[in-house]
Amino acid sequence: MKDIDDLPNDFSEQLHKNIGKNVSRIRKLKNISQLKLAYALGYKSVSPISSAEIYYNNIHFNVEQLVKIAYILECEVNDFFENI
Repeated sequence: MKDIDDLPNDFSEQLHKNIGKNVSRIRKLKNISQLKLAYALGYKSVSPISSAEIYYNNIHFNVEQLVKIAYILECEVNDFFENI
């Protein structure tokens, strides 16, 4: 069994950054703007999407958001976890 203390100190930060990059990459491949994705998720501005894609101020996507985004982008949730 591995010890959780063996993970790098910035593990969570890097995890959220990579997920955000993958959401951004897939969104762009599907030619969907941040605004269009934000509206589809029920937001009134791009701020939650743009912030989470770059992990600004520790803002990140949660599991529910990732499932909804996968549905909207017509991809699999695990696509957001590539290279992690």
